[in-house]
Amino acid sequence: MIPTGVVTAARVTHESGTVDDLAAASPESQRAAVADLRSVPDVEEAYVLSTCNRVEAYVVGTDAAVGRAALEEFFAAVDDDAVAWTGHDESLRHLLRVASGLESVVLGEDQIIGQVRTAYEDARDAGGIGSMLEAAVTKAIHVGERARTETSINEGVVSLGSAATKLVAEEVTLAGATALVVGAGEMGRLAARSLADAGVDELVIANRTLSHADHLATELADVADTTAVPLESLATVTTEVDAVVTATGSDEPVLDPHHFADEGAADRVVVDLGQPRDVAPDADTLSTVTVYDLDDLESITRETRDRRADAAREVESMIDREFDLLCEQYKRARADEVIAAMYESAERMKERELETALSQLEDDTFTPEQREIVESMADALVSQLLAPPTKSLREAAAEDDWSTINTALQLFDPDFGGRETTAPSLLDAVDGTGADVQIGAADDD
Repeated sequence: MIPTGVVTAARVTHESGTVDDLAAASPESQRAAVADLRSVPDVEEAYVLSTCNRVEAYVVGTDAAVGRAALEEFFAAVDDDAVAWTGHDESLRHLLRVASGLESVVLGEDQIIGQVRTAYEDARDAGGIGSMLEAAVTKAIHVGERARTETSINEGVVSLGSAATKLVAEEVTLAGATALVVGAGEMGRLAARSLADAGVDELVIANRTLSHADHLATELADVADTTAVPLESLATVTTEVDAVVTATGSDEPVLDPHHFADEGAADRVVVDLGQPRDVAPDADTLSTVTVYDLDDLESITRETRDRRADAAREVESMIDREFDLLCEQYKRARADEVIAAMYESAERMKERELETALSQLEDDTFTPEQREIVESMADALVSQLLAPPTKSLREAAAEDDWSTINTALQLFDPDFGGRETTAPSLLDAVDGTGADVQIGAADDD
């Protein structure tokens, strides 16, 4: 299937918006979001990536205006200033950067590539992945894997969980401390593992589903003294710990001032990785509690970014090469369908004329061997006649010369009909030269 259509993308991230903007942008689920976007007329494909620090939506439409309208509705609840927009080429390049960790809060963090893969599976299940996004997302995953195996982009602090641990360590002596992790999902697991490896004496895992907390506590039992508790025990547990890291998927805060109000409790540091917030904002007004959120991790992530600058430049070069290969892949696919249409048309004409000729020649002396020779000659003529235009069409695709390709379609297959606009559908959405069109606000790179 030929990759066609125009990619338009919009996003709210830790760079373009606040934690509240991210909460407003977050869909009920990635799969449901893709289904909603696919229900928009003329949206052919869709992909949604929703994490604690980014909500990104990519659509493939018949033209850029279709994608813009669909995504404006998708992000309708978010302030316009918090939404970053990209056109076709820049959307594809940005997706490669995301999977490589270059757009993460923690430069090069490992968690994002798994999230990109999960979002791909969700989009595919929802019918959002077609030939255009199939090539783009699988290329992004490939680039993300290369970045982590061929460069040092993920050495050191590799996740928000480990960044949170480093932030806690600036306020609390972890050796001999007791830490509470609220949430046993992927982010909570990373935070708990990081705290245990950093040397906390006791680790409490709280989760709505107690069996999940039990499972994580068992995993870490060889590193720290671990206990699993239900969320209902938070009011008791929070008064007995030195540090708290929250990472739940709750729509409402799971911790508020009354959880920390015990006047006899020592000072506590809380890092809220939840999106939406896990900790009510007014909890930070208590004199014995210091609350940090995603925005406060900037100092930690800046240090990591500085240390990984050389590796980031390597990844940037890798992305440039892989992006060019992706574009060439699309061009080859477009050219190949045009070439296939040309051969199909020639094959129909050959069969028709060959049958006419053979019906006139056949008599008692016309043997099967002679018939095979005539058919082979006809095949050879078609192949030799079409070899030069095949070469020219591939060169035209490489040069974005869709005028030549359309002319070939009309010459070889005048009845190609609606397919006539298939190959240059991207050209219809650009300025006529093949250049990328930037739509709306500038990219936040």
